[in-house]
Amino acid sequence: MKLSFRWYGTNDPVKIQYIRQIPSMYSIVTAIYDVPVGEVWPPEKIKELKATVEAADLMFDVIESVPVHEDIKLGLPSREKYIENYKQNIRNLAEAGVKVICYNFMPVFDWTRTQLDKTLKDGSTTLVYYKDQLEKMDPLKGELSLPGWDSSYTKEGLAEVFDKYKSVDEEALWKNLEHFLKEIIPVAEECKVKMAIHPDDPPYSIFGLPRIITNEGNLDRFLKIVDSEYNGLTLCTGSLGSASFNDVVRLVDKYSSMNRIHFMHIRNIKLLEDGSFEETAHYSPCGSLDIVKIVQTLHKNGFDGYVRPDHGRMIWGETGRAGYGLYDRALGAMYLTGIIETLDKLDSKK
Repeated sequence: MKLSFRWYGTNDPVKIQYIRQIPSMYSIVTAIYDVPVGEVWPPEKIKELKATVEAADLMFDVIESVPVHEDIKLGLPSREKYIENYKQNIRNLAEAGVKVICYNFMPVFDWTRTQLDKTLKDGSTTLVYYKDQLEKMDPLKGELSLPGWDSSYTKEGLAEVFDKYKSVDEEALWKNLEHFLKEIIPVAEECKVKMAIHPDDPPYSIFGLPRIITNEGNLDRFLKIVDSEYNGLTLCTGSLGSASFNDVVRLVDKYSSMNRIHFMHIRNIKLLEDGSFEETAHYSPCGSLDIVKIVQTLHKNGFDGYVRPDHGRMIWGETGRAGYGLYDRALGAMYLTGIIETLDKLDSKK
Protein backbone atom coordinates (compact mmCIF):
# COMPACT_ATOMS: atom_id res chain seq x y z
CA MET A 1 0.00 0.00 0.00
CA LYS A 2 1.23 3.49 -0.84
CA LEU A 3 0.79 6.00 1.98
CA SER A 4 -0.29 9.47 0.86
CA PHE A 5 -1.26 12.78 2.44
CA ARG A 6 -3.59 15.51 1.21
CA TRP A 7 -1.98 18.93 0.74
CA TYR A 8 -3.72 22.12 -0.35
CA GLY A 9 -0.72 23.71 -2.04
CA THR A 10 1.57 26.51 -1.02
CA ASN A 11 -1.23 28.30 0.85
CA ASP A 12 -1.84 25.27 3.07
CA PRO A 13 -0.88 25.95 6.71
CA VAL A 14 0.65 22.46 6.68
CA LYS A 15 4.04 22.71 5.01
CA ILE A 16 4.95 20.00 2.52
CA GLN A 17 8.35 19.69 4.21
CA TYR A 18 6.58 18.60 7.40
CA ILE A 19 4.58 15.98 5.52
CA ARG A 20 7.84 14.61 4.13
CA GLN A 21 9.01 13.99 7.71
CA ILE A 22 6.25 11.45 8.35
CA PRO A 23 7.92 8.02 8.10
CA SER A 24 6.84 5.87 5.13
CA MET A 25 5.10 8.77 3.37
CA TYR A 26 5.07 8.07 -0.37
CA SER A 27 2.99 10.64 -2.21
CA ILE A 28 1.17 13.94 -2.03
CA VAL A 29 -2.53 14.17 -2.91
CA THR A 30 -3.29 17.63 -4.24
CA ALA A 31 -4.93 19.69 -7.00
CA ILE A 32 -4.98 23.04 -8.80
CA TYR A 33 -7.19 25.28 -6.67
CA ASP A 34 -7.18 28.60 -8.51
CA VAL A 35 -8.77 27.53 -11.80
CA PRO A 36 -12.60 27.84 -11.97
CA VAL A 37 -14.58 24.60 -11.85
CA GLY A 38 -15.07 23.21 -15.34
CA GLU A 39 -12.08 24.93 -16.94
CA VAL A 40 -8.94 23.26 -18.27
CA TRP A 41 -5.97 23.20 -15.91
CA PRO A 42 -3.03 24.86 -17.69
CA PRO A 43 -0.19 22.37 -18.25
CA GLU A 44 2.32 24.87 -16.89
CA LYS A 45 0.43 25.02 -13.56
CA ILE A 46 0.40 21.23 -13.38
CA LYS A 47 4.14 21.09 -14.08
CA GLU A 48 4.82 23.72 -11.43
CA LEU A 49 2.82 21.77 -8.85
CA LYS A 50 4.54 18.53 -9.82
CA ALA A 51 7.96 20.18 -9.43
CA THR A 52 7.05 21.45 -5.95
CA VAL A 53 5.92 18.01 -4.82
CA GLU A 54 8.92 16.21 -6.27
CA ALA A 55 11.30 18.77 -4.74
CA ALA A 56 10.04 17.49 -1.38
CA ASP A 57 11.01 13.96 -2.48
CA LEU A 58 7.40 12.84 -2.73
CA MET A 59 5.47 11.38 -5.64
CA PHE A 60 2.97 13.35 -7.72
CA ASP A 61 0.57 10.67 -8.89
CA VAL A 62 -2.83 11.21 -7.21
CA ILE A 63 -5.09 14.21 -7.82
CA GLU A 64 -7.97 15.00 -5.50
CA SER A 65 -9.88 16.31 -7.13
CA VAL A 66 -10.87 17.43 -10.60
CA PRO A 67 -14.31 18.86 -9.74
CA VAL A 68 -17.28 17.97 -11.95
CA HIS A 69 -19.12 21.07 -13.15
CA GLU A 70 -22.68 21.42 -11.91
CA ASP A 71 -24.03 21.57 -15.49
CA ILE A 72 -22.80 17.99 -15.99
CA LYS A 73 -24.65 16.80 -12.90
CA LEU A 74 -27.75 18.69 -13.97
CA GLY A 75 -27.58 17.30 -17.51
CA LEU A 76 -27.78 20.73 -19.15
CA PRO A 77 -26.86 21.19 -22.85
CA SER A 78 -23.79 23.16 -21.76
CA ARG A 79 -22.40 20.00 -20.14
CA GLU A 80 -20.70 18.90 -23.37
CA LYS A 81 -18.24 21.80 -23.20
CA TYR A 82 -17.36 20.94 -19.62
CA ILE A 83 -17.04 17.23 -20.38
CA GLU A 84 -14.56 18.04 -23.16
CA ASN A 85 -12.62 20.18 -20.70
CA TYR A 86 -12.66 17.30 -18.22
CA LYS A 87 -11.22 14.97 -20.83
CA GLN A 88 -8.45 17.45 -21.50
CA ASN A 89 -7.67 17.63 -17.81
CA ILE A 90 -7.29 13.85 -17.75
CA ARG A 91 -4.87 14.06 -20.69
CA ASN A 92 -2.88 16.92 -19.13
CA LEU A 93 -2.58 15.15 -15.78
CA ALA A 94 -1.59 11.88 -17.43
CA GLU A 95 1.16 13.73 -19.26
CA ALA A 96 2.48 14.83 -15.85
CA GLY A 97 2.49 11.25 -14.55
CA VAL A 98 -0.76 11.21 -12.58
CA LYS A 99 -2.14 7.70 -12.15
CA VAL A 100 -5.35 8.26 -10.13
CA ILE A 101 -7.96 11.04 -10.18
CA CYS A 102 -10.43 11.26 -7.30
CA TYR A 103 -13.71 13.09 -7.91
CA ASN A 104 -17.30 13.10 -6.67
CA PHE A 105 -20.77 13.50 -8.12
CA MET A 106 -22.49 15.18 -5.18
CA PRO A 107 -24.94 17.88 -6.22
CA VAL A 108 -23.95 21.41 -5.15
CA PHE A 109 -22.17 20.52 -1.92
CA ASP A 110 -19.17 18.39 -1.04
CA TRP A 111 -18.94 16.74 2.38
CA THR A 112 -21.37 18.13 4.94
CA ARG A 113 -20.87 18.71 8.67
CA THR A 114 -22.86 20.87 11.07
CA GLN A 115 -19.96 21.94 13.29
CA LEU A 116 -16.21 22.15 12.67
CA ASP A 117 -14.95 22.66 16.21
CA LYS A 118 -16.83 20.34 18.54
CA THR A 119 -14.76 19.86 21.70
CA LEU A 120 -14.32 16.22 22.67
CA LYS A 121 -13.71 14.90 26.17
CA ASP A 122 -9.94 14.88 25.62
CA GLY A 123 -9.95 18.59 24.73
CA SER A 124 -9.37 18.12 21.00
CA THR A 125 -11.79 19.61 18.49
CA THR A 126 -13.37 17.77 15.61
CA LEU A 127 -15.91 17.77 12.80
CA VAL A 128 -19.41 16.55 13.65
CA TYR A 129 -22.77 15.99 11.97
CA TYR A 130 -25.68 16.44 14.31
CA LYS A 131 -29.11 15.97 12.80
CA ASP A 132 -30.79 18.43 15.15
CA GLN A 133 -28.32 21.11 14.08
CA LEU A 134 -28.86 20.37 10.39
CA GLU A 135 -32.62 20.73 10.74
CA LYS A 136 -32.13 24.32 11.90
CA MET A 137 -29.83 25.30 9.03
CA ASP A 138 -30.63 26.79 5.66
CA PRO A 139 -27.67 26.99 3.24
CA LEU A 140 -29.66 29.42 1.07
CA LYS A 141 -29.38 31.93 3.92
CA GLY A 142 -25.62 31.46 4.17
CA GLU A 143 -25.91 29.62 7.47
CA LEU A 144 -23.51 26.86 6.51
CA SER A 145 -20.23 27.03 4.63
CA LEU A 146 -17.60 24.31 4.74
CA PRO A 147 -14.14 23.58 3.33
CA GLY A 148 -14.53 21.78 0.03
CA TRP A 149 -17.74 23.59 -0.91
CA ASP A 150 -17.76 25.78 -4.00
CA SER A 151 -17.36 29.24 -2.46
CA SER A 152 -17.99 31.01 -5.76
CA TYR A 153 -21.78 30.83 -5.33
CA THR A 154 -23.62 33.96 -4.26
CA LYS A 155 -26.83 33.50 -2.27
CA GLU A 156 -28.76 34.23 -5.44
CA GLY A 157 -26.65 31.81 -7.48
CA LEU A 158 -27.10 29.07 -4.89
CA ALA A 159 -30.86 29.59 -4.90
CA GLU A 160 -30.85 29.34 -8.69
CA VAL A 161 -28.96 26.03 -8.77
CA PHE A 162 -31.23 24.62 -6.04
CA ASP A 163 -34.18 25.55 -8.21
CA LYS A 164 -32.66 23.67 -11.15
CA TYR A 165 -32.33 20.53 -9.04
CA LYS A 166 -36.09 20.45 -8.45
CA SER A 167 -36.36 18.55 -11.75
CA VAL A 168 -33.42 16.19 -10.99
CA ASP A 169 -34.30 13.16 -8.90
CA GLU A 170 -32.03 10.18 -8.24
CA GLU A 171 -32.80 8.47 -11.55
CA ALA A 172 -32.11 11.65 -13.49
CA LEU A 173 -28.82 12.03 -11.62
CA TRP A 174 -27.93 8.42 -12.50
CA LYS A 175 -28.65 9.18 -16.15
CA ASN A 176 -26.38 12.22 -16.07
CA LEU A 177 -23.62 10.26 -14.34
CA GLU A 178 -23.89 7.52 -16.96
CA HIS A 179 -23.47 10.04 -19.77
CA PHE A 180 -20.42 11.51 -18.03
CA LEU A 181 -18.78 8.12 -17.44
CA LYS A 182 -19.32 6.90 -20.99
CA GLU A 183 -17.58 10.02 -22.23
CA ILE A 184 -14.58 10.17 -19.89
CA ILE A 185 -13.67 6.54 -19.13
CA PRO A 186 -12.48 5.79 -22.70
CA VAL A 187 -10.11 8.76 -22.35
CA ALA A 188 -8.95 7.48 -18.95
CA GLU A 189 -8.29 4.07 -20.51
CA GLU A 190 -6.23 5.64 -23.30
CA CYS A 191 -4.24 7.69 -20.79
CA LYS A 192 -3.90 4.87 -18.22
CA VAL A 193 -5.45 7.05 -15.51
CA LYS A 194 -7.72 5.35 -12.99
CA MET A 195 -10.84 7.36 -12.16
CA ALA A 196 -11.95 6.92 -8.55
CA ILE A 197 -15.33 8.28 -7.47
CA HIS A 198 -15.72 9.36 -3.85
CA PRO A 199 -18.88 8.30 -1.96
CA ASP A 200 -21.42 10.89 -0.96
CA ASP A 201 -20.68 12.23 2.50
CA PRO A 202 -22.88 11.51 4.36
CA PRO A 203 -24.43 8.86 2.09
CA TYR A 204 -28.00 10.12 2.01
CA SER A 205 -29.94 13.14 0.78
CA ILE A 206 -28.99 16.53 2.22
CA PHE A 207 -31.22 19.61 1.94
CA GLY A 208 -33.50 17.70 -0.45
CA LEU A 209 -30.75 17.14 -3.03
CA PRO A 210 -30.35 13.66 -4.54
CA ARG A 211 -27.32 11.54 -3.65
CA ILE A 212 -26.57 8.21 -5.29
CA ILE A 213 -23.06 6.97 -4.38
CA THR A 214 -24.29 5.78 -1.04
CA ASN A 215 -24.47 2.01 -0.50
CA GLU A 216 -23.50 -1.41 -1.85
CA GLY A 217 -26.31 -1.66 -4.38
CA ASN A 218 -25.51 1.75 -5.79
CA LEU A 219 -21.78 1.06 -5.87
CA ASP A 220 -22.52 -2.11 -7.87
CA ARG A 221 -24.71 -0.13 -10.23
CA PHE A 222 -22.02 2.51 -10.66
CA LEU A 223 -19.27 0.02 -11.50
CA LYS A 224 -21.47 -1.73 -14.07
CA ILE A 225 -22.16 1.47 -16.04
CA VAL A 226 -18.68 1.17 -17.55
CA ASP A 227 -17.18 -2.16 -16.54
CA SER A 228 -13.55 -1.10 -16.75
CA GLU A 229 -10.66 -1.21 -14.32
CA TYR A 230 -10.32 2.52 -14.98
CA ASN A 231 -13.79 3.14 -13.55
CA GLY A 232 -13.34 2.58 -9.86
CA LEU A 233 -13.76 3.82 -6.32
CA THR A 234 -12.25 6.06 -3.74
CA LEU A 235 -13.52 4.05 -0.81
CA CYS A 236 -13.85 6.45 2.11
CA THR A 237 -14.46 4.53 5.33
CA GLY A 238 -15.82 7.56 7.14
CA SER A 239 -18.23 8.56 4.39
CA LEU A 240 -19.78 5.13 3.91
CA GLY A 241 -19.40 4.30 7.59
CA SER A 242 -21.40 7.32 8.69
CA ALA A 243 -24.56 5.36 7.84
CA SER A 244 -25.33 2.25 9.88
CA PHE A 245 -26.69 0.45 6.81
CA ASN A 246 -23.17 0.19 5.36
CA ASP A 247 -20.89 -2.64 6.47
CA VAL A 248 -17.55 -1.01 5.70
CA VAL A 249 -15.39 -4.11 6.12
CA ARG A 250 -17.67 -6.02 3.75
CA LEU A 251 -17.48 -3.24 1.17
CA VAL A 252 -13.69 -3.04 1.42
CA ASP A 253 -13.44 -6.81 1.02
CA LYS A 254 -15.81 -6.97 -1.93
CA TYR A 255 -14.41 -4.14 -4.00
CA SER A 256 -10.71 -4.64 -3.23
CA SER A 257 -11.03 -8.30 -4.28
CA MET A 258 -12.51 -7.00 -7.57
CA ASN A 259 -9.56 -4.60 -8.00
CA ARG A 260 -11.99 -1.70 -8.25
CA ILE A 261 -10.68 0.35 -5.31
CA HIS A 262 -8.05 2.75 -6.56
CA PHE A 263 -7.78 5.00 -3.53
CA MET A 264 -8.57 4.48 0.17
CA HIS A 265 -9.51 7.27 2.55
CA ILE A 266 -9.22 5.78 6.01
CA ARG A 267 -10.71 7.56 9.02
CA ASN A 268 -12.83 6.69 12.00
CA ILE A 269 -16.20 8.03 13.09
CA LYS A 270 -18.41 7.50 16.11
CA LEU A 271 -22.04 6.73 15.25
CA LEU A 272 -24.66 8.16 17.60
CA GLU A 273 -28.06 6.67 18.34
CA ASP A 274 -30.04 9.15 16.23
CA GLY A 275 -27.87 8.66 13.14
CA SER A 276 -25.62 11.63 13.85
CA PHE A 277 -21.87 11.11 14.01
CA GLU A 278 -18.62 12.57 15.30
CA GLU A 279 -15.21 12.25 13.71
CA THR A 280 -12.62 10.69 15.99
CA ALA A 281 -8.98 9.70 16.14
CA HIS A 282 -8.07 6.90 13.73
CA TYR A 283 -7.45 4.44 16.58
CA SER A 284 -10.25 1.85 16.39
CA PRO A 285 -11.46 2.04 20.02
CA CYS A 286 -12.10 5.78 19.58
CA GLY A 287 -14.93 5.25 17.09
CA SER A 288 -17.34 2.79 15.54
CA LEU A 289 -15.11 1.43 12.76
CA ASP A 290 -12.59 -1.39 13.03
CA ILE A 291 -9.60 0.22 11.32
CA VAL A 292 -7.38 -2.81 11.92
CA LYS A 293 -9.91 -5.11 10.23
CA ILE A 294 -10.24 -2.69 7.31
CA VAL A 295 -6.49 -2.61 6.70
CA GLN A 296 -6.21 -6.36 7.30
CA THR A 297 -8.86 -6.92 4.62
CA LEU A 298 -6.99 -4.75 2.13
CA HIS A 299 -3.79 -6.64 2.90
CA LYS A 300 -5.49 -10.02 2.48
CA ASN A 301 -6.68 -9.02 -0.98
CA GLY A 302 -3.28 -7.77 -2.09
CA PHE A 303 -4.30 -4.11 -2.31
CA ASP A 304 -1.30 -2.09 -3.46
CA GLY A 305 -3.05 1.20 -4.23
CA TYR A 306 -3.03 4.54 -2.49
CA VAL A 307 -4.11 5.05 1.12
CA ARG A 308 -4.35 8.28 3.02
CA PRO A 309 -5.31 9.13 6.58
CA ASP A 310 -8.42 11.25 6.28
CA HIS A 311 -9.87 14.07 8.37
CA GLY A 312 -8.06 14.65 11.64
CA ARG A 313 -8.99 16.37 14.87
CA MET A 314 -7.23 19.55 15.93
CA ILE A 315 -4.85 18.59 18.73
CA TRP A 316 -1.92 20.08 20.68
CA GLY A 317 -3.08 23.63 20.08
CA GLU A 318 -2.87 23.45 16.30
CA THR A 319 -4.96 25.82 14.23
CA GLY A 320 -5.68 25.69 10.51
CA ARG A 321 -8.03 24.17 7.95
CA ALA A 322 -10.69 22.18 9.80
CA GLY A 323 -10.10 18.46 9.39
CA TYR A 324 -6.77 18.97 7.66
CA GLY A 325 -4.26 19.79 10.33
CA LEU A 326 -0.88 18.07 10.45
CA TYR A 327 -0.64 16.42 13.85
CA ASP A 328 -3.65 14.13 14.05
CA ARG A 329 -3.40 13.06 10.43
CA ALA A 330 0.29 12.28 11.03
CA LEU A 331 -0.73 10.15 14.01
CA GLY A 332 -3.24 8.42 11.74
CA ALA A 333 -0.55 7.82 9.12
CA MET A 334 1.71 6.18 11.69
CA TYR A 335 -1.15 4.09 13.06
CA LEU A 336 -1.84 2.79 9.55
CA THR A 337 1.87 2.23 8.94
CA GLY A 338 2.16 0.18 12.12
CA ILE A 339 -0.77 -2.02 11.12
CA ILE A 340 0.61 -2.54 7.61
CA GLU A 341 4.12 -3.34 8.85
CA THR A 342 2.75 -5.86 11.33
CA LEU A 343 0.66 -7.57 8.65
CA ASP A 344 3.62 -7.68 6.27
CA LYS A 345 5.87 -9.26 8.89
CA LEU A 346 3.27 -11.81 9.95
CA ASP A 347 2.72 -12.68 6.29
CA SER A 348 6.44 -13.17 5.70
CA LYS A 349 6.57 -15.76 8.52
CA LYS A 350 3.94 -18.00 6.97
